[in-house]
Amino acid sequence: MRKYEFFVYIMANCKNGTLYIGVTNDIRRRVYEHKNNVYPGCFTARYGCDKLVYCEDYQYINDALEREKRLKAGSRKRKIQLIESVNPDWIDLAEQDNFWLG
Repeated sequence: MRKYEFFVYIMANCKNGTLYIGVTNDIRRRVYEHKNNVYPGCFTARYGCDKLVYCEDYQYINDALEREKRLKAGSRKRKIQLIESVNPDWIDLAEQDNFWLG
């Protein structure tokens, strides 16, 4: 990942399962929160979306918010195609050695 400040990401509970799209300025903190159900009533906690399957980084918040909006408005098929274009096995990107190191 480049050293930009904003991230658009997709969490999933399993391959082809429930998807959650979010934006954050601290991807490591946010993934930790999702994985540890820091907010028990939130969507990702209710549906078990604890795997980071896709992530993009942005220099400007407006670009990240616009991308999040476009992704959310898109079809489920397009979201799955996007994930599989870079992560065909739906591995948890947070399990990669360099994720937590920054």
